[in-house]
Amino acid sequence: MRAVRAPRAEAAPRGPGGDPLVGERYEVEVGPVAHGGGHCVARHEGRVLFVRHALPGETVVAQVTEGTTKSRFLRADAVEILTPAKDRIAPPCPFSGPGKCGGCDWQHVTPGGQRKLKVQVLTEQLAKLAGLTPAEAGWDGSVEPVGGKLPAGQVPAWRSRVQYTVDQETGKVGLRKHRSHDIQPIDHCLIASEGVTELGIEARDWPGVTSVEVIAASGSSDRQVVLTPAPGAQLPLVELDKPVSIARIDDHDNIHKVHGRSFVRERAAGRTWRVSNGGFWQIHPEAPDTLVDAVLDGLDPQWGENALDLYCGVGLFAGALADRVGEEGAVLGIESSKQAVVDARHNLAVLDNVRIECDRVETLLPRTGITATDLIVLDPPRAGAGRETVAHLVGLGARRIAYVACDPAALARDLAFFREGGYRPVSLRAFDLFPMTHHFECVAVLEPAGE
Repeated sequence: MRAVRAPRAEAAPRGPGGDPLVGERYEVEVGPVAHGGGHCVARHEGRVLFVRHALPGETVVAQVTEGTTKSRFLRADAVEILTPAKDRIAPPCPFSGPGKCGGCDWQHVTPGGQRKLKVQVLTEQLAKLAGLTPAEAGWDGSVEPVGGKLPAGQVPAWRSRVQYTVDQETGKVGLRKHRSHDIQPIDHCLIASEGVTELGIEARDWPGVTSVEVIAASGSSDRQVVLTPAPGAQLPLVELDKPVSIARIDDHDNIHKVHGRSFVRERAAGRTWRVSNGGFWQIHPEAPDTLVDAVLDGLDPQWGENALDLYCGVGLFAGALADRVGEEGAVLGIESSKQAVVDARHNLAVLDNVRIECDRVETLLPRTGITATDLIVLDPPRAGAGRETVAHLVGLGARRIAYVACDPAALARDLAFFREGGYRPVSLRAFDLFPMTHHFECVAVLEPAGE
């Protein structure tokens, strides 16, 4: 998931007019899961309802949370379950449920049931946007679990990065409610990693602060807390239960070191990686190695080959490729974040066969003068690479392309663009790297269609 930091909350868009229906309750039969937002589709008197906290096949009482008599569709929460699905469980988290924390989507679903929902989403997006069946995409139809099996009822504590919002009246932290500015106070987040939990953020007050972001490196004991001060307020003195670096965000979203290091050290793919100023790093501790293994298995890099690593971040895939193509090969990484480029160059300084350039991929790639390459890996933002970039990539004639995607719709759209350019997927794997949420990660490997 290529998210660096949650954007500052903005007001919800205004509705299309009409009389408000918020609070109305309808008994509905729940249809299939929909892409994004953790909701399922239902209908009432011909109007579509996107219902959270429901499951396909259930009969529920849905309470409207957004919409009017003139809205094309309504949003709703399942507030009463009349006919439960077999994959339904009692949510382990006391802060999960209608009107509560919006951080998780599927607390009420068994782990296997969550992966089945993600399978349905990916299947639908491939068919609708790429015109591909699972077999045509080279996908076995599964979303693979990551991490060991947990006892029944135990929630995986995987999230190594958590952004808390501070209640300005109480100074206590909480998490945003779904599609809302409102805060759900919490005393513990079940999906937060041990490295986050051990800092005791929820146990203290945060006067003069609007948000507290915690980053717990999984490859070291490094911990970083990033504070956003309230306008005109002084930062509080921070005393936590473990050694931690402190940074703050100014009015222009720039990060400044207050105490300790400006970076954390992560460990993956046989290397230590410096990630500075809250920069992008996969938030599931096992995600970096899982994705690197999938990319290398799919590309099968050979000694002496040339490779591109696009949207390369701090250099994770570039480093792994450089090891495989050796001193006779070469890897070019392109990344738009200046700080990430500084980190990537630091992280890969010992590799003479890697070069990292700073610019937007769609801007710099045409200017490189590169007309051919052997391998490409791209890990674009949630919106995907887009038609123009894909068209440029297919013109480079790579023998294999690995596409890492955090959004199945963007992946499917780009797969359709690749097919227009003569590339077809030969394998597709999906990984459940965001348990309890609707998110998951995919790695697609493409080859020229004639081969």
